[in-house]
Amino acid sequence: MAKPVSYKIDPTHTATVFTWDHLGFSTPSANFRDIQGTIQIDEDKPENSSVTVIIPVSSVNTNVDALDKEFQTADWFNAAKYPNISFKSTKVETQDKKNFKITGNLTVKGITKPVVLNAVLNKKGVHPMTKVESVGFNAKASFDRSAFGIANYIPNVGDKIIVNITTEASVAK
Repeated sequence: MAKPVSYKIDPTHTATVFTWDHLGFSTPSANFRDIQGTIQIDEDKPENSSVTVIIPVSSVNTNVDALDKEFQTADWFNAAKYPNISFKSTKVETQDKKNFKITGNLTVKGITKPVVLNAVLNKKGVHPMTKVESVGFNAKASFDRSAFGIANYIPNVGDKIIVNITTEASVAK
């Protein structure tokens, strides 16, 4: 029997990109950097696998400096009071060898709600550059931002947030 393996998320090869509707004219996107976390994989019992992630609000990048600053304020993410967004899985379901449904608690602005990530295993094996056992996943999720107390400009600016995640993680040396 294989033991569960813990992989540390590589923040330099991880991106969380989120999009929203802007007045029906465009679908802007932004991303977070410096994401930290752990992916625990139990190959014998995938349902015992887990994901824990911390995202610093200060790392948001919309490519618009004024909007990045506005997102830090109490009207949006309130970074002074709630400096991090977090995700902690509560359930992992195997769809097939590469596809997983990961249910977990997303906490934004001190509000915790369940969110489902539809994850795809891109690759698992020894990383050719680091020579360390690694995994790579893509995942998608969506939720209403108003559920987390961020309701500015709804309905003109969309409530639905679509999140695309890509990550690499490696066994700690």
